[in-house]
Amino acid sequence: MSQSTLTHRTLGRTTIAAPPIVFGGNVFGWTVDEPASFALLDALLDAGLNAIDTADMYSTWVPGHVGGESETIIGNWLKSRGGRDRVVIATKVGMDLGGGKSGLSKAWIVRAVEDSLRRLQTDYIDLYQAHRDDADTPLEETLAAFAELIAAGKVRAIGASNYSAPRLREALDTSARLGLPRYETLQPHYNLVERAIFEDELEALCVAEGLGVINYYALASGFLTGKYRTQADLGKSPRGQGAGKYLDARGLGILAALDAAAARYAATPAQVALAWTIARPSVTAPIASATNAEQLADLIAAARLELDSDTLADLDRASR
Repeated sequence: MSQSTLTHRTLGRTTIAAPPIVFGGNVFGWTVDEPASFALLDALLDAGLNAIDTADMYSTWVPGHVGGESETIIGNWLKSRGGRDRVVIATKVGMDLGGGKSGLSKAWIVRAVEDSLRRLQTDYIDLYQAHRDDADTPLEETLAAFAELIAAGKVRAIGASNYSAPRLREALDTSARLGLPRYETLQPHYNLVERAIFEDELEALCVAEGLGVINYYALASGFLTGKYRTQADLGKSPRGQGAGKYLDARGLGILAALDAAAARYAATPAQVALAWTIARPSVTAPIASATNAEQLADLIAAARLELDSDTLADLDRASR
C-alpha cells in the first residue's frame, strides 16, 4: 500500500492547520455514548487526526435531545484530558434549535457562541461556521457579529456551510467592502457520488479565493464503504436509508471502481473513497466519522493512502 506521512494543511488564509481528515462529531451522543466517544477521541488524537467538526444542533433529531449533546461530550473529554491547544475544534451556528433559536442574527450568534463555549468547556473556538445561509439577516449584520467574536478572542476564524456560490461570493465581497473578517472555509456536500453540488460553481470560487474546503458526507451516508449494495442492506444501520438513493447503475459502477482500487492497494472501499477526496486539489480535508475502532482504523489508513493517477482517473470516470 502506498502510504504517506500525515500532512496537515492550513484552512484558507488562517494559521489553523487541519489533518487530511476532519472527524465528524455528529455521532457523539447519537450512535456513540460518552465512554465510547472518549475512546474514539483518544485514538484520533494518538493518530494525529486532531480536528473535530460539530454543531450546536447535534443531535436534535434524536427523540428527547435538544441540541448540544455532541459539544457537551467533546467538552467533557477536553476537561478530562486537557491539552486544548492540541485539538482543532470546529462548530456551527444557525440551524433551528426551536423556540426562535435559529438563524444568523447578531442577537442569536452572540448568545449561541456562549452556549457552545460553555458546553465545549473552552474559552475559544478555532473555526466557527454559519451552518446554513440566512436570507432574512443581512450579511453585514452576520459578518459584523462574527468580527466581534474574533476581536474578543472567542473565535479564531469563521467559515460557511451550505452556501450557494452566489451567496458565498456576496459574503466574501461584503467582508472585503467593509473590512470585516471573511469566511475562510466552506463546508459543502461532496463525495464521489455527489459531485455537482460542489464542482459546478463552488469549487472554482473556493480555489480562486483561497478558501479551505472541508466537505461533509464524504462517504455518502456510508454508501461508499460498500456496506449497502442491495435494498436488503439498507437496514444495517440508522444511516442506511440515506444510502438507498445511490443504488442505481452509476452508484454500483462507482462501488465496482472502489472495489478494484481497494484490491490494488490492499485497502477498503472507504479508504479509497476518502483518499480520492483528499487528492482533490480544491479540498483541504473531508469530514468523516466512525462509531467503532474498526471504522476509525479505516479513517486513519485513508489519511495516509496516496492513490496513483490511473486509479484517480478510473474513479473520476466511474463517478462522472
